[in-house]
Amino acid sequence: MSNNKLEKAAFAGGCFWCMVKPFKEWNGIHDVVSGYMGGHVENPTYEDVKKGDSGHLEVVEITYDPEVFPYDKLLEVFWQQIDPTDAYGQFHDRGHSYSTAIFHYTDEQRQIAEQSKSELDASGMFEKPIVTPIRPAETFYRAEEYHQDYHEKEKEHYKEDRARSGRDEFIKKHWSE
Repeated sequence: MSNNKLEKAAFAGGCFWCMVKPFKEWNGIHDVVSGYMGGHVENPTYEDVKKGDSGHLEVVEITYDPEVFPYDKLLEVFWQQIDPTDAYGQFHDRGHSYSTAIFHYTDEQRQIAEQSKSELDASGMFEKPIVTPIRPAETFYRAEEYHQDYHEKEKEHYKEDRARSGRDEFIKKHWSE
């Protein structure tokens, strides 16, 4: 039974459009919001972030019930959406704002993330080292409303963009069960 103590998690996995749906599908996930974190500009816009002027990454901030969907399970979902060996973006989205990161809100999250990263690196699943950094969470800036739940609002464009990205082929190659 849940104690209704919700927590937050934040992950940068390239384009935030592609990171919302995989988390929204789970019981225990209360909200997934697209936004920006990790930069030096207050209240960045999408244009600031995309140009690389703000230093921010595109992130999803997840509100979840850890008794229903624990943090280590969030990490499993996260790892299975990205190429953790690419420090320069994700798939066809290139540049700093599309790089990966795990932003931890607590020391416990940091420890769980470090353990998870070590286990993935040691698994031999990838030929190159895991380069996804684990960083303290910073101020989260909610992205513009048209970015929220983009996979639902702009179904066709989302589907086309995702199909062109190479993300699904990578996921299938590395994570097919």
